[in-house]
Amino acid sequence: MRFLWTTVFLICNSLFAVYSSAQEAPRNPAATADTHATHYEVAKAPEIASGYTSKTGWTAQKYMVVAANPLAADAGYQMLKQGGSAIDAAVATQMVLCLVEPQSSGIGGGAFMLHFDGKAVQAFDGRETAPAAATEKLFQDANGRPLPFYDAVIGGRAVGVPGVVRMLELAHRQHGKLAWKRLFAPAIQLAENGFAVSPRLHALLQDEKFLKRDPVSRAYFYDAQGQAWPVGHILKNPALAKTLTAIAEQGAQAFYAGRIAQDMVDKVHAHVANPGTLSIRDLADYRAKDREAVCADYEKWTVCGMPPPSSGGIAVAQMLGILENTRIRSLPPDHGEPDPEAVHLFTEAGRLAYADRDRYIADTDFVALPGNSYRPLLDKKYLAARAALISEKSMGMAQAGTPAGMQVAWGVDQSPELPSTSHMSIVDGAGQALAMTTSVEDGFGSRQMVDGFLLNNQLTDFSALDADANGPIANRVQAGKRPRSAMSPTLVFDRQNGQFVLAIGSPGGSAIINYVAKVLIGTLDWGLDLQQAIDLPNFGSRNGATELERGRFPDATLAVLKAKAHNIRIFDQTSGLHGIARTTVDGRSVWFGAADPRREGVAKGD
Repeated sequence: MRFLWTTVFLICNSLFAVYSSAQEAPRNPAATADTHATHYEVAKAPEIASGYTSKTGWTAQKYMVVAANPLAADAGYQMLKQGGSAIDAAVATQMVLCLVEPQSSGIGGGAFMLHFDGKAVQAFDGRETAPAAATEKLFQDANGRPLPFYDAVIGGRAVGVPGVVRMLELAHRQHGKLAWKRLFAPAIQLAENGFAVSPRLHALLQDEKFLKRDPVSRAYFYDAQGQAWPVGHILKNPALAKTLTAIAEQGAQAFYAGRIAQDMVDKVHAHVANPGTLSIRDLADYRAKDREAVCADYEKWTVCGMPPPSSGGIAVAQMLGILENTRIRSLPPDHGEPDPEAVHLFTEAGRLAYADRDRYIADTDFVALPGNSYRPLLDKKYLAARAALISEKSMGMAQAGTPAGMQVAWGVDQSPELPSTSHMSIVDGAGQALAMTTSVEDGFGSRQMVDGFLLNNQLTDFSALDADANGPIANRVQAGKRPRSAMSPTLVFDRQNGQFVLAIGSPGGSAIINYVAKVLIGTLDWGLDLQQAIDLPNFGSRNGATELERGRFPDATLAVLKAKAHNIRIFDQTSGLHGIARTTVDGRSVWFGAADPRREGVAKGD
């Protein structure tokens, strides 16, 4: 990233707004609801931010939502309080995130969601698709070389068909309790009346290099002198309020056809230097998908994640399956300081998982997995053989394995996958739960704003090259294909009784896999509570350097790792882990919510 990610460490110490309670939902959930029924009073002066805000976690007995911004968390909470389902809360939360955290997610992007209805897990795929006119050479110059990254990102070329609105509508039709229209009330009101610019949004706007090139974005995010709006400035977005009102009243079709769709297409094509090929037909043809979740047994747990085109479910399960063959369980952290041997084992497992990921994982509607299933990659014998490659010295860079059923020689994908993403975890009063990770890819996406929201640049998650010396690259660009992702929304269950015990996920680009796996090891193996596991220093390897969070590891740990031949890279690793776990307090089963101290998220529930 060209902007300084240290700015992302600016985290709000407490809520940015004072909220008033909403009315209770009517007994008939399909009853017509006024989109302005839920009321907010937005504070004019958020509190001062700090670099790292310690959080102790939150408890609730009935329901809870954890999200990346207090206003978004409150919107989801209001739906739960009105008797809404986890899906209802997710819709409300996402719409507010589109407004208050536009750098990370929104209706111009896509999402993956795991949902548990009390009986079964569903994997909802709202990932963007490549336009029908896209080719394998989309991000190559005339000589077949990859375009410089931001030459590809800025403009219309990298804009994929947005998927999050269709995905949420699909999920709501199956599991919603409140009327669709009601779920948009918080975001519409905040867009009309304004919200206080948060420290994180201000910092990112200050450091952003490309957003001002788009006249619409410049006029909205900056003052007349081109300065980012200060912390606490009340920012109104009447264009987004109009867009959300149309979707609330007419459903997702209002977004994928008609005025809004035409505006998106016109914006993509109008970019002078870097136009794209998004068409009205591309938008009309988009479908969200209900896929089979990737579920694998780990010790006494069952861990479920997203299937391709996300690589997160397979890679996280591979890391756990590899580590199950090591002694990492006996190496807990000491007062929050990871054991050097645990860091060694964890990063080696990451190298092995990422090696397989970069060779085999892509949109399975276009590219088959080995054996036409995720199961060969998670086979216990296969993972034991992979674990046997871990020695006392770091392997540096792992080679992909050869799982059963592998019939094609694939090239190695090296797409960058950047960390501008958001995550929410929700549990409702009926015990339904979800983990949803949502993204526009790079910070502020393609930097193209239309009708109050930013368009994604998700197509740069494809490999810029279509082949290498090993063969075609599985994650190459193809018309209608969904780019590979590292998003890892995860649900954990007790194997013995099937009881839901944990929801977790994070932003962070391709490092998401390591962030989520760290929390799972911390909670399931080391017995930490969810907040303690999130608070642990971030560490891992994406099959390259051993990556350690800046300022969180003592010299003694570095010395041990260097003696084991680790090539160490230290930098700010701004995860945004948000989760909910089942726990016991005074003999009572309660929900425990945790939010990453590196960002401004909170949990809210009753």
